[in-house]
Amino acid sequence: MRPLAADFSRHLGMERGLAKNTCLAYAGDAEAFLAYCEGRKTDPARAEAPFIEEYLWSLKTVRKLGPASIFRKTEAIRAFYRYLRLEGKAAKDPTANFRAPKLPRKVPRFLARRDMERLLSYPAGEAFAKLRAAAAVELLYASGIRVSELLGLRLESVNFQQGWLRVFGKGAKERMVPVNAAALSRLRDYLSARQQKFGGTPVADELFLNRGGKQLSRVQMWKDIVAFGRAAGVELKPHPHLFRHTFASHLVQGGADLRSVQEMLGHASLNTTQIYAHVDKGDIKRAHDKFHPDK
Repeated sequence: MRPLAADFSRHLGMERGLAKNTCLAYAGDAEAFLAYCEGRKTDPARAEAPFIEEYLWSLKTVRKLGPASIFRKTEAIRAFYRYLRLEGKAAKDPTANFRAPKLPRKVPRFLARRDMERLLSYPAGEAFAKLRAAAAVELLYASGIRVSELLGLRLESVNFQQGWLRVFGKGAKERMVPVNAAALSRLRDYLSARQQKFGGTPVADELFLNRGGKQLSRVQMWKDIVAFGRAAGVELKPHPHLFRHTFASHLVQGGADLRSVQEMLGHASLNTTQIYAHVDKGDIKRAHDKFHPDK
């Protein structure tokens, strides 16, 4: 069963061009489903729709998974059967009439402007790790890019003169994202510290390096940002993706049109971006106080 899941993962990456993390997640979901088939002595190529529905139901009732997890696993199994059909390993697709469960649209959490001001004005000092964290926070908030995109940036990805980042997003899709002068200034401070630390030592091509000169990991970036937020006195514990939500929410609240925000975020569909078109509760209260006749 494991080789089949591995072949499926390679198909997602090479044929469909999905991001590495998506491929790994879908392959893991497929492997879990194949283990379920094996435990019930069922050939997945001959499985019927009721059998798959029973599996998905067990995820909810036995494993107590939430709607978001079940949604992803449903999509993974659907993609797996499309792969089997494409490779001629299954005569039919039992998920052809499946509809993934609808997810409740949650308004994403984001940092208040006062918290962003604390972070952006917090002195990074001269320590390499703190300068690295300060530059990361500035770039994430200034551009709204994903942490994987941030960690993939190289020197040639940054146009300091015109204020642009060349970013490769999901599916290796390239886009140009504007970035402000303040973020570029913080980045210069970090690059100066990086040069002093490594000098002529050969290092990785990426902008953000660990203390050994290799590409910084997602885990270390997360730790850096949490520590930076704690030091700056921010109430809501910051994490890399929180700045993407904050970037989009602040732009929309400031009057930016959703189509422009969509392009900057790299969303394939405008529907994904529309979640940021929420109304701040403070704005509702201010409008009520200002316009209600019985004030």
